[in-house]
Amino acid sequence: MSTRGMRRATARVLPRAFYARPTLEVLPELIGKVLVRDHPDGVTAGIIVEAEAYIGESDPACHAAPGPTARNAPLYGPPGFAYVYLNYGIHELVNAVTEPEGSPAAILIRALDPLDGLELMRARRAARRPQDAPPVRDVELCRGPGNLTVAMAIDRTLNCADLTGGPMWIEDRGIMPADLSYSARIGIRVGVDRPWRCTWAGHPAVSGRVR
Repeated sequence: MSTRGMRRATARVLPRAFYARPTLEVLPELIGKVLVRDHPDGVTAGIIVEAEAYIGESDPACHAAPGPTARNAPLYGPPGFAYVYLNYGIHELVNAVTEPEGSPAAILIRALDPLDGLELMRARRAARRPQDAPPVRDVELCRGPGNLTVAMAIDRTLNCADLTGGPMWIEDRGIMPADLSYSARIGIRVGVDRPWRCTWAGHPAVSGRVR
């Protein structure tokens, strides 16, 4: 299956009101939307095919669980902004902040189906891999939250970036998944009982297993 090339003549950047809703309402509607990164080296974009919700101080896997800190401040801010952080000292991960200001929540973008700027994505991924490593297949360029930020040149300089306009945004190109699948979130040790991972069912760019 490939969704490459599936787009409308016009694209609509998602407005702030899209994000200013309960996170579990936003989550399935993000699947099929397109994350775009405008970088001096070129523009890259990919269809969101996998995402996870993290909601509030009562969610042990959410960065807001300990209460407000300097690190998690974007979660408490207005919706429609990016929350980019370093995970385990290795990978920079990108989230879209949801819900009204003061209600900490965000959606982690875990995988994309590459649409635009594939050669640039390949070069960025290759620069971070051993020289003798086999080439990364197109469908794997943005599979996994750490891989997609490398391919899209997303780092902590984009923390608090406005997703409704600027160097990174999410837009609607009229792409609709045929079916969605929900499962437990992955890559975490707490809060694993909550089925807050949403994927484009059967899509080859989805990371990990859908349990």
